[in-house]
Order: sequence, then C-alpha cells, then structure tokens
Amino acid sequence: MYMPVTSLPLPQETTNPDNILTSRIYYIKADVVQDLQTQAGNGKRTKLESFSAFLWKLVAKHAATTDSKVPNLKSKFGIVVDGRKKLTEQETSPYFGNVLSVPFGEQRIDDLTHKPLSWVADEVHKVLESSVTKDHFLNLIDWIEIRRPVPVVSRIYGAGSEDGPAFVVSSGKSFPVTRIDFGWGSPVFGSYHLPLGSRTGYVMTMPSPVVDNSAGDWIVYLHLEKGQLKFIEQEAPHVFKPIDNDYLKI
Repeated sequence: MYMPVTSLPLPQETTNPDNILTSRIYYIKADVVQDLQTQAGNGKRTKLESFSAFLWKLVAKHAATTDSKVPNLKSKFGIVVDGRKKLTEQETSPYFGNVLSVPFGEQRIDDLTHKPLSWVADEVHKVLESSVTKDHFLNLIDWIEIRRPVPVVSRIYGAGSEDGPAFVVSSGKSFPVTRIDFGWGSPVFGSYHLPLGSRTGYVMTMPSPVVDNSAGDWIVYLHLEKGQLKFIEQEAPHVFKPIDNDYLKI
C-alpha cells in the first residue's frame, strides 16, 4: 500500500491544458448531500462514502469520454483515515502525534461508469474497511520507522501517465476553521492546498462557514485536472456550485 518517495515516477510535462491539475472550490447544499446518500444505499453508507462514490463515477465517466482505450484501464480511489482513535481506544496509549493512512482501491473504468452508484459506494466502503483497525496503524508505524529517514507515501500517488485517473478524498469536517483566531478575528473562510508533485487529484470536504449552517451545507475543495473539473461542472451543476461572496454573505 505504501512506497518510499524515492520510488515515485518523475513528473512528466503535459502539453494538453486539460490535463493540468488546478484547484476549484464549490459548495454543496445539505439536501443534495442527503440525496446522494439515499441514492448510494438508502442510508446504508455514510455521507462521505456516498459523495466519494458519486465523484468516482464522474471521474471515470470523464475518462471514458476522452479516450476509447480508457474504459479498459482502472481508476484508483483513496481516502484519508485518522488512526489516533484506534490507537487510544480502551487503553492508555504512549503514542503521540498524528497517524494517518491513505488506503485505496481500484476498479475498471467501464464498471465505475455503468454500474449503479450503490455498487460504487460499496467499493468505497471496502477501501475503508481495509484500514480501520488498530493493527493496520501499528503495522504502518513500524514499517515507516524501519525506513527512516526516507519518507514514504501511499502508492496511489505513484500513478503514471499511462495509468487511469486517481484521486484521494479527505474529510476536514472536524477541523475548526472558524474558531481559529490569530488576533484579528475569526476567518470568514478557510481552504486547503496540498501540492504533492503527483498526477493524483486531491479532494477535501469541509463544513460551510456561513453563520447559519444548521442545515449542514458542505464546502468542497477539488484539486483535479482542468478537463475533469470542466466535465464535473457540466454533468453535475446541481451538486457542485462555485463558491462566491454571495454564498459566504461577505
């Protein structure tokens, strides 16, 4: 699941502007998130799993429309998992610091495109199941320690130019952006940028910072290829709405 960063393929320049990674920020209304969860299994899957499945289908569908050979390739999906709770549950743990894992799975683009959203959501759930154990994180910590000082990275970030599309989803919903105050007041808005030097996309979900967000709107940060973002906006404008000052009520 992991590899030394020294094994990462060298980044390759692209002449196609649609293949350049770029960042966009959207908001998703709470009722839309709920609808995705219903479509993905009528509540059987979490909101994050349901959203991830929906986005995985869109990314695969974009790949299938851009190259006739792509459907035979596989698309990778990864998700960031926090292991601190697993290391401290039911006992006092001497572990101090963050411990994150990025498990991932891959499926044929043709399957992701044509099978129902509930099937894709089940595959997302299987990815999570592989790493939500205490043993997984203990083994990961030992494996990293053995290889110090060489940093390691999830193999999903080692996707090459001949591979299908890959992206990672993370949840920032518990990060208290609006409660941070450096002395000049709380921020109106916060976002993320993780330039990993890889072709792999990155997606972060966050709670909406608007004052009255009792409904549960999401802010979603997408770092994907320009062509993928263009396709997502065309295919799902009812889901991904570009963030603006009117929404933030500035």
